[in-house]
Amino acid sequence: MEPFFSGAIKRGIQILAFLAPGESSMRVWLHRLRGVRIGTQCRIGMGTLIETSFPEWVSIGNHVTLGMRTTIIAHMVGLPPRQHGNEKKYTSVQIEDDAFVGPGVIILPHVTIGRGAVVMAGSVVTRSIPPLTMVQGNPAKPVARCGSALLWDTPIKEFYSKLRPLE
Repeated sequence: MEPFFSGAIKRGIQILAFLAPGESSMRVWLHRLRGVRIGTQCRIGMGTLIETSFPEWVSIGNHVTLGMRTTIIAHMVGLPPRQHGNEKKYTSVQIEDDAFVGPGVIILPHVTIGRGAVVMAGSVVTRSIPPLTMVQGNPAKPVARCGSALLWDTPIKEFYSKLRPLE
């Protein structure tokens, strides 16, 4: 159980991050302050909600984009198994380097979004996603293999030309 004051502070900062300007500056800084582990050159869209109770259970790699109104839930009921004092290092949701998460996506506990994976808008991620895989739907299912990561500076035509649909 988290202490009252630290929980209230985390939630207060979450509200600021939810509304703050600066997708690659202020929002990222506020989520780091809450305890979310975030790499370099990440972008977090406005209205994004990242685990309110245990933000330290979320790990976001380098060059990750989270679209607006993304929701990341790292726990639903109860706590993880005791890890002999390492509860702060526990990771429920891991988003690896170069991943792109579209707007309105919901990410549920105990998943890893692989390096360079793309999650289409409005999808619900209930299972881990392999690297360089595009998923969509509720629940999110693989629809294509990505030939390259969809980064902030990747020309969209180049990305689409390397996309291979799954049969």
